Amino acid sequence: MSFLNQLLTIIPADRVKQDEPLSAHTYTKLGGQADYFVAPHTYEEVQAVLELAHRESVPFMILGFGSNLIVRDGGLRGIVLNLNELKTIRRDGNQLIAQAGAAIIDVSRQALTEELSGLEFACGIPGTVGGAVYMNAGAYGGETKDVITSAVVLSPEGQLMTLTKDELDLDYRTSRISKDGLIVLEATFELEPLGYEAIKDVMDDLTYKRESKQPLEYPSCGSVFKRPPGYFAGKLIQDCGLQGKRIGGAEVSLKHAGFIVNIDEATATEYISLIRHVQATVKEKFEIELEPEVKIIGEDIAVENA
Repeated sequence: MSFLNQLLTIIPADRVKQDEPLSAHTYTKLGGQADYFVAPHTYEEVQAVLELAHRESVPFMILGFGSNLIVRDGGLRGIVLNLNELKTIRRDGNQLIAQAGAAIIDVSRQALTEELSGLEFACGIPGTVGGAVYMNAGAYGGETKDVITSAVVLSPEGQLMTLTKDELDLDYRTSRISKDGLIVLEATFELEPLGYEAIKDVMDDLTYKRESKQPLEYPSCGSVFKRPPGYFAGKLIQDCGLQGKRIGGAEVSLKHAGFIVNIDEATATEYISLIRHVQATVKEKFEIELEPEVKIIGEDIAVENA
Protein backbone atom coordinates (compact mmCIF):
# COMPACT_ATOMS: atom_id res chain seq x y z
CA MET A 1 0.00 0.00 0.00
CA SER A 2 1.32 3.45 -0.90
CA PHE A 3 2.17 5.92 1.85
CA LEU A 4 -0.74 8.14 0.82
CA ASN A 5 -3.20 5.27 1.02
CA GLN A 6 -1.88 4.34 4.46
CA LEU A 7 -2.31 7.97 5.54
CA LEU A 8 -5.89 7.97 4.27
CA THR A 9 -6.73 5.04 6.53
CA ILE A 10 -6.00 7.38 9.46
CA ILE A 11 -7.18 10.81 8.25
CA PRO A 12 -10.20 11.44 5.97
CA ALA A 13 -9.29 12.54 2.44
CA ASP A 14 -10.77 16.03 2.92
CA ARG A 15 -8.17 16.69 5.63
CA VAL A 16 -5.15 15.53 3.62
CA LYS A 17 -3.79 17.89 0.95
CA GLN A 18 -0.90 17.19 -1.40
CA ASP A 19 1.50 19.90 -2.61
CA GLU A 20 -0.16 22.48 -0.35
CA PRO A 21 1.35 26.02 -0.57
CA LEU A 22 2.58 26.89 2.92
CA SER A 23 2.44 30.59 2.09
CA ALA A 24 -1.28 30.22 2.82
CA HIS A 25 -0.52 29.06 6.37
CA THR A 26 2.23 31.40 7.62
CA TYR A 27 2.07 34.96 8.98
CA THR A 28 4.84 36.05 6.59
CA LYS A 29 2.84 34.76 3.57
CA LEU A 30 6.02 32.97 2.50
CA GLY A 31 6.90 29.36 1.78
CA GLY A 32 6.86 26.63 -0.84
CA GLN A 33 4.73 23.50 -0.88
CA ALA A 34 4.31 20.70 1.65
CA ASP A 35 4.23 17.18 0.23
CA TYR A 36 1.38 16.30 2.59
CA PHE A 37 -0.58 18.82 4.66
CA VAL A 38 -2.56 16.91 7.28
CA ALA A 39 -5.15 18.22 9.77
CA PRO A 40 -5.88 15.76 12.62
CA HIS A 41 -8.93 16.34 14.82
CA THR A 42 -8.00 14.07 17.75
CA TYR A 43 -4.96 13.11 19.78
CA GLU A 44 -5.36 9.55 18.51
CA GLU A 45 -5.11 10.74 14.91
CA VAL A 46 -1.94 12.70 15.69
CA GLN A 47 -0.45 9.67 17.41
CA ALA A 48 -1.33 7.36 14.50
CA VAL A 49 0.18 9.72 11.91
CA LEU A 50 3.42 9.96 13.91
CA GLU A 51 3.61 6.19 14.25
CA LEU A 52 3.11 5.82 10.49
CA ALA A 53 5.73 8.46 9.68
CA HIS A 54 8.21 6.78 12.04
CA ARG A 55 7.53 3.34 10.58
CA GLU A 56 7.92 4.56 6.98
CA SER A 57 10.83 6.95 7.74
CA VAL A 58 8.86 9.93 6.41
CA PRO A 59 9.86 13.33 7.87
CA PHE A 60 7.24 15.48 9.57
CA MET A 61 6.86 18.79 11.32
CA ILE A 62 4.15 20.59 13.30
CA LEU A 63 2.67 23.83 12.02
CA GLY A 64 0.39 26.03 14.07
CA PHE A 65 -0.32 29.56 12.87
CA GLY A 66 3.17 29.93 11.39
CA SER A 67 3.65 33.18 13.30
CA ASN A 68 7.32 32.71 14.23
CA LEU A 69 8.35 30.73 11.19
CA ILE A 70 9.88 31.19 7.76
CA VAL A 71 9.46 28.35 5.26
CA ARG A 72 11.97 28.48 2.42
CA ASP A 73 10.73 28.66 -1.17
CA GLY A 74 11.49 24.99 -1.84
CA GLY A 75 8.92 23.96 0.75
CA LEU A 76 8.92 20.93 3.05
CA ARG A 77 9.26 17.25 2.32
CA GLY A 78 7.10 14.71 4.07
CA ILE A 79 4.18 15.57 6.35
CA VAL A 80 3.17 18.94 7.77
CA LEU A 81 0.81 18.34 10.68
CA ASN A 82 -1.55 21.23 11.34
CA LEU A 83 -3.11 20.98 14.81
CA ASN A 84 -5.33 24.06 14.61
CA GLU A 85 -8.53 21.99 15.00
CA LEU A 86 -7.33 20.91 18.46
CA LYS A 87 -8.46 24.12 20.14
CA THR A 88 -10.60 23.30 23.18
CA ILE A 89 -10.10 25.47 26.29
CA ARG A 90 -11.60 24.40 29.62
CA ARG A 91 -11.42 25.54 33.24
CA ASP A 92 -10.56 23.38 36.24
CA GLY A 93 -10.50 25.45 39.44
CA ASN A 94 -7.93 28.20 38.90
CA GLN A 95 -6.42 26.36 35.96
CA LEU A 96 -7.09 26.67 32.24
CA ILE A 97 -6.33 23.59 30.17
CA ALA A 98 -5.89 24.41 26.49
CA GLN A 99 -5.25 22.20 23.50
CA ALA A 100 -2.22 22.86 21.33
CA GLY A 101 -4.11 24.40 18.41
CA ALA A 102 -5.92 27.01 20.49
CA ALA A 103 -4.74 30.56 19.90
CA ILE A 104 -2.83 31.76 22.97
CA ILE A 105 -4.72 35.05 22.50
CA ASP A 106 -7.99 33.13 22.90
CA VAL A 107 -6.69 31.48 26.08
CA SER A 108 -5.83 34.94 27.40
CA ARG A 109 -9.34 36.15 26.55
CA GLN A 110 -10.88 33.10 28.19
CA ALA A 111 -8.87 33.86 31.32
CA LEU A 112 -10.35 37.36 31.28
CA THR A 113 -13.87 35.94 30.98
CA GLU A 114 -13.17 33.55 33.86
CA GLU A 115 -11.63 36.42 35.90
CA LEU A 116 -8.28 34.65 36.15
CA SER A 117 -5.03 36.63 36.01
CA GLY A 118 -1.62 35.63 34.70
CA LEU A 119 -2.03 35.42 30.93
CA GLU A 120 -2.46 39.13 30.26
CA PHE A 121 0.99 39.25 28.61
CA ALA A 122 -0.26 36.83 25.92
CA CYS A 123 -3.17 38.98 24.76
CA GLY A 124 -1.28 40.03 21.62
CA ILE A 125 0.93 37.02 20.87
CA PRO A 126 -0.17 35.68 17.45
CA GLY A 127 0.50 31.99 17.96
CA THR A 128 -0.93 28.75 19.27
CA VAL A 129 -0.61 27.18 22.70
CA GLY A 130 1.71 24.58 21.19
CA GLY A 131 3.91 27.28 19.73
CA ALA A 132 3.91 29.23 23.00
CA VAL A 133 5.20 26.18 24.89
CA TYR A 134 7.66 25.28 22.12
CA MET A 135 9.45 28.64 22.32
CA ASN A 136 8.41 29.79 25.82
CA ALA A 137 6.64 32.72 24.20
CA GLY A 138 6.54 35.95 26.11
CA ALA A 139 5.89 39.68 25.90
CA TYR A 140 5.92 42.75 28.13
CA GLY A 141 7.68 41.04 31.03
CA GLY A 142 5.62 37.82 31.05
CA GLU A 143 6.53 34.38 29.73
CA THR A 144 4.78 31.06 29.26
CA LYS A 145 6.98 29.52 31.97
CA ASP A 146 5.49 31.94 34.53
CA VAL A 147 2.07 30.26 34.40
CA ILE A 148 2.39 26.78 32.86
CA THR A 149 2.30 23.78 35.22
CA SER A 150 2.41 20.84 32.79
CA ALA A 151 1.97 19.76 29.18
CA VAL A 152 0.76 16.61 27.46
CA VAL A 153 3.17 15.77 24.64
CA LEU A 154 4.04 13.09 22.11
CA SER A 155 7.50 11.85 21.29
CA PRO A 156 8.49 11.80 17.60
CA GLU A 157 7.65 8.07 17.63
CA GLY A 158 4.16 8.70 19.02
CA GLN A 159 4.68 7.95 22.74
CA LEU A 160 2.29 9.92 24.98
CA MET A 161 3.81 11.69 28.01
CA THR A 162 2.88 14.33 30.58
CA LEU A 163 5.74 16.66 31.47
CA THR A 164 5.86 18.95 34.50
CA LYS A 165 6.97 22.56 34.26
CA ASP A 166 10.49 21.62 35.40
CA GLU A 167 10.65 18.79 32.87
CA LEU A 168 9.73 21.20 30.07
CA ASP A 169 13.05 23.02 30.63
CA LEU A 170 11.62 26.39 29.60
CA ASP A 171 14.15 29.17 29.01
CA TYR A 172 14.41 32.31 26.90
CA ARG A 173 12.69 31.37 23.60
CA THR A 174 13.49 27.68 23.99
CA SER A 175 12.30 24.52 25.72
CA ARG A 176 12.68 20.76 25.86
CA ILE A 177 9.94 20.63 23.22
CA SER A 178 12.19 22.27 20.65
CA LYS A 179 15.34 20.46 21.77
CA ASP A 180 13.87 16.93 21.74
CA GLY A 181 11.44 17.29 18.85
CA LEU A 182 8.36 16.72 21.03
CA ILE A 183 4.80 17.56 19.98
CA VAL A 184 2.57 19.51 22.37
CA LEU A 185 -1.05 18.30 22.58
CA GLU A 186 -2.24 20.43 25.51
CA ALA A 187 -0.98 22.65 28.30
CA THR A 188 -2.23 23.51 31.78
CA PHE A 189 -1.90 27.07 33.11
CA GLU A 190 -2.16 27.96 36.81
CA LEU A 191 -3.75 31.39 37.25
CA GLU A 192 -4.89 33.69 40.05
CA PRO A 193 -8.42 35.03 40.66
CA LEU A 194 -8.74 38.76 39.94
CA GLY A 195 -11.56 41.08 38.96
CA TYR A 196 -12.57 41.42 35.32
CA GLU A 197 -11.90 45.15 35.06
CA ALA A 198 -8.43 44.89 36.61
CA ILE A 199 -7.43 42.20 34.11
CA LYS A 200 -8.99 44.06 31.19
CA ASP A 201 -7.18 47.30 32.06
CA VAL A 202 -3.82 45.51 31.77
CA MET A 203 -4.80 43.81 28.51
CA ASP A 204 -6.07 47.08 27.01
CA ASP A 205 -2.81 48.81 27.93
CA LEU A 206 -0.67 46.05 26.39
CA THR A 207 -2.85 46.00 23.26
CA TYR A 208 -2.38 49.75 22.83
CA LYS A 209 1.39 49.44 23.22
CA ARG A 210 1.53 46.63 20.67
CA GLU A 211 -0.69 48.28 18.07
CA SER A 212 1.05 51.65 18.36
CA LYS A 213 4.60 50.30 18.07
CA GLN A 214 4.41 47.20 15.84
CA PRO A 215 3.82 47.08 12.04
CA LEU A 216 0.72 44.91 12.21
CA GLU A 217 -0.53 46.18 8.86
CA TYR A 218 1.96 43.97 6.96
CA PRO A 219 2.72 40.24 7.02
CA SER A 220 5.74 39.44 9.18
CA CYS A 221 7.21 36.81 11.47
CA GLY A 222 7.02 39.14 14.46
CA SER A 223 10.21 40.08 16.27
CA VAL A 224 12.99 38.60 14.12
CA PHE A 225 15.88 38.50 16.57
CA LYS A 226 16.42 37.46 20.16
CA ARG A 227 17.40 40.21 22.59
CA PRO A 228 21.21 40.35 22.87
CA PRO A 229 22.41 40.53 26.50
CA GLY A 230 22.53 44.17 27.53
CA TYR A 231 21.04 45.47 24.27
CA PHE A 232 17.84 45.71 22.26
CA ALA A 233 17.94 44.26 18.76
CA GLY A 234 15.63 46.93 17.34
CA LYS A 235 17.79 49.76 18.68
CA LEU A 236 20.96 48.24 17.22
CA ILE A 237 19.29 47.83 13.82
CA GLN A 238 17.94 51.38 13.97
CA ASP A 239 21.37 52.76 14.89
CA CYS A 240 22.78 51.05 11.80
CA GLY A 241 20.39 53.08 9.66
CA LEU A 242 18.68 49.97 8.34
CA GLN A 243 15.05 51.00 8.72
CA GLY A 244 13.50 51.00 5.27
CA LYS A 245 16.22 48.75 3.84
CA ARG A 246 14.66 46.48 1.20
CA ILE A 247 15.60 43.33 -0.61
CA GLY A 248 12.90 42.54 -3.14
CA GLY A 249 9.54 42.69 -1.37
CA ALA A 250 11.00 42.40 2.15
CA GLU A 251 11.70 45.52 4.21
CA VAL A 252 13.09 46.41 7.63
CA SER A 253 10.04 48.08 9.15
CA LEU A 254 9.99 51.86 9.38
CA LYS A 255 7.70 51.52 12.41
CA HIS A 256 9.81 49.06 14.43
CA ALA A 257 13.33 48.10 13.36
CA GLY A 258 13.06 44.69 15.05
CA PHE A 259 10.51 43.61 12.43
CA ILE A 260 10.99 42.63 8.81
CA VAL A 261 7.77 42.99 6.83
CA ASN A 262 6.54 41.52 3.57
CA ILE A 263 5.41 44.65 1.78
CA ASP A 264 5.33 43.47 -1.84
CA GLU A 265 4.98 39.72 -2.38
CA ALA A 266 8.44 38.91 -1.04
CA THR A 267 9.92 35.49 -1.49
CA ALA A 268 11.36 33.58 1.44
CA THR A 269 14.80 33.92 -0.21
CA GLU A 270 14.47 37.71 -0.18
CA TYR A 271 13.23 37.73 3.40
CA ILE A 272 16.09 35.53 4.63
CA SER A 273 18.64 37.54 2.62
CA LEU A 274 17.49 40.68 4.43
CA ILE A 275 17.84 38.92 7.79
CA ARG A 276 21.42 37.97 6.89
CA HIS A 277 22.18 41.53 5.73
CA VAL A 278 20.94 42.96 9.03
CA GLN A 279 23.03 40.45 10.99
CA ALA A 280 26.16 41.27 8.99
CA THR A 281 25.66 45.03 9.31
CA VAL A 282 25.11 44.93 13.10
CA LYS A 283 28.12 42.61 13.47
CA GLU A 284 30.33 44.97 11.46
CA LYS A 285 29.24 48.12 13.30
CA PHE A 286 28.85 46.88 16.88
CA GLU A 287 30.61 43.46 17.01
CA ILE A 288 27.33 41.97 18.26
CA GLU A 289 25.86 38.75 16.89
CA LEU A 290 22.10 38.92 16.38
CA GLU A 291 20.59 35.48 16.87
CA PRO A 292 17.29 34.86 15.03
CA GLU A 293 14.24 34.29 17.18
CA VAL A 294 12.33 33.18 14.12
CA LYS A 295 12.73 29.55 13.00
CA ILE A 296 13.83 29.06 9.38
CA ILE A 297 13.00 25.68 7.85
CA GLY A 298 12.52 23.96 4.50
CA GLU A 299 14.47 23.66 1.30
CA ASP A 300 15.80 26.23 -1.12
CA ILE A 301 14.47 26.04 -4.65
CA ALA A 302 17.95 25.21 -5.92
CA VAL A 303 18.03 22.16 -3.62
CA GLU A 304 14.58 21.09 -4.75
CA ASN A 305 15.47 21.27 -8.44
CA ALA A 306 18.94 19.78 -8.14
